[in-house]
Amino acid sequence: MENGLNGKVVAVTGGFGSLGLATAQLLAERGARVALIGRGAAPEAAALPAELANALCMGGVDLVDAKAAQTAFGALQEKLGALDALVNVAGAFRWETVGDGDAHTWDSMFDLNVKTALNASKAALPHLVQSGAGRVVNIGAGAGLKAGLGMGAYSASKAGVARLTEALAEELKDKGVTVNAILPGIIDTPQNRADMPGADFTRWVQPREIATVIAFLLGEDAQAITGALIPVNGRM
Repeated sequence: MENGLNGKVVAVTGGFGSLGLATAQLLAERGARVALIGRGAAPEAAALPAELANALCMGGVDLVDAKAAQTAFGALQEKLGALDALVNVAGAFRWETVGDGDAHTWDSMFDLNVKTALNASKAALPHLVQSGAGRVVNIGAGAGLKAGLGMGAYSASKAGVARLTEALAEELKDKGVTVNAILPGIIDTPQNRADMPGADFTRWVQPREIATVIAFLLGEDAQAITGALIPVNGRM
């Protein structure tokens, strides 16, 4: 299949959301065996795209908890027999000014955006190294490079994802595992449309457009790319 994904086992965290589902669907179309991991309840099979009919869905997994992450990836390995790639989509957004906000928001953003990626990566590492050509793709954000109004906590956490990406890439570059991050602009999701009803949605990046970049980074053609932070902005 295209770009060497045929038969590869790929775990997608945040797998039940708009970007997670779009990514999983595209990877399955290209021949990957996909596991969806989410904090909420796993969706019914009938609610999933047809390409994900055989996907492993693991709900109720709180990746902020390192032990829960280890348990989930152990179960994944047992059920699928391997793990070749990890896509860390799990995360959250909160708009809040420093003056009117709370320090708890900064803790929450760090937990949901950095610790989820950290704990999933740590749990997956032995399996990715064993794969011989492991891949990690994290979802950062363009806001991780420069914060705007009300974006302090979120931007700081996404900057943490970028530094995690770079550090882990250095750690694994001689072990056959690449680690990269996508930095999206505003993603065209139902939630973002509801939050910004006056925006020009046509300028936003589509989940599937991000998924195609992820698929490239997971494939054989991207084996020389690691530690990269790649903007995917649509027309913003």
